[in-house]
Amino acid sequence: MDTLVKARSNFSHLFSAPVIVAALGYFVDIYDLLLFGIVRLPSLASLGLSEAEISSTGASILNWQMAGLLLGGILWGILGDKKGRLSVLFGSIITYSLANIACGFVQDPTTYKILRFVAGVGLAGELGAGITLVSEILPKHLRAIGTSLVAGIGLLGAIVGYFTVEFFDWRNAYFIGGGLGISLLLLRIGVFESGIFEGVKNQKHVTKGNFFALFTNKDRFFRYLKCIGIGLPTWFVIGILATFSNEFGKALGIQESISPGLSIMWCYVGLSAGDFLSGFLSHWLESRKKAVFIMMAFTLICSGIYLYTGIKTATSLYTVATLLGFGIGYWAMFVTIGAEQFGTNLRATAATTVPNMVRGMVIVMTTLFASFKDSFSVIDSGALVGLICFVIGFYSILTIPETHGRDLDFLEE
Repeated sequence: MDTLVKARSNFSHLFSAPVIVAALGYFVDIYDLLLFGIVRLPSLASLGLSEAEISSTGASILNWQMAGLLLGGILWGILGDKKGRLSVLFGSIITYSLANIACGFVQDPTTYKILRFVAGVGLAGELGAGITLVSEILPKHLRAIGTSLVAGIGLLGAIVGYFTVEFFDWRNAYFIGGGLGISLLLLRIGVFESGIFEGVKNQKHVTKGNFFALFTNKDRFFRYLKCIGIGLPTWFVIGILATFSNEFGKALGIQESISPGLSIMWCYVGLSAGDFLSGFLSHWLESRKKAVFIMMAFTLICSGIYLYTGIKTATSLYTVATLLGFGIGYWAMFVTIGAEQFGTNLRATAATTVPNMVRGMVIVMTTLFASFKDSFSVIDSGALVGLICFVIGFYSILTIPETHGRDLDFLEE
């Protein structure tokens, strides 16, 4: 009888309104985040750009979106600790939803660039606020599973985004994404704020949301850097191996045309499954670090297979892309680690900025990739970028403090 009561209690916690809204919010977030990558070629072609212009303009727009993510991560993180997790969750949804609807009306590359920047600012707040909220409202024995449910369901947005573009014009795909976000706001009813945050909200003597506090204490600064380092292999896979899969396909001698959009979709199919697994793996091992290390090692092996085993068919490449996605399925766990490393007065700031710092590092990765190609092959250039990311990633996860089972009701001094 006690087992049944416990199971019902766990179910009610895992499927409470905040968890559901956070998961659906992240679903729309991922749909909109990856939409430009999927519609980049057809949208820019319809604006009258040549093939050469599409390449340079597309990279520029993507960098503007990533810059928006960096700025938005700081903005929303500070607001999350000062005003509350819910205010960020819904404020970010409004921002990126309106920006994506506006993208459906765009007529020139300059406006497109500005709107993707605004969308990036909005998209920056969703995951960190959602993971922070869910981490604080769930019992600590359910925290890993709950945050994995949020990410696992949310990442399915990439699959929906791909098929939306397959069946609808790119402008309509933006309208659909914006509409989904606006509809999500209706679910705000019944969602409650974190009790842990409410406990410090009105404590005037506690400094909340001070982004620079992450850099003023040596121990705190290195914990923050290591949180970012853990995530680097995830966006090496998405930002380099999947995004430039057409270039890797040619370098490998694959005769069929490789679609980056399809590579990204299959990568996110694996990522969604991996995110479900990582939470249960962490729960079973009673360790965040062991779960992430295992999945990062699997990703390293799959990266080697992708680059150096002589893949010769599109099907094989998409299969390995799926396995790579599965390996980086520790994405939710890495954000959870970021949330658990810091006290309540800095938790949203850290958890919101960390994933966006990682996303922003794609600018550095793509710049290095392009630079290496001046001296090395496409394959070796990708491998060199990956080597840097994995060395930093493994060092970070091996040396960061374990947070499984940690009580989150504490402050950063």
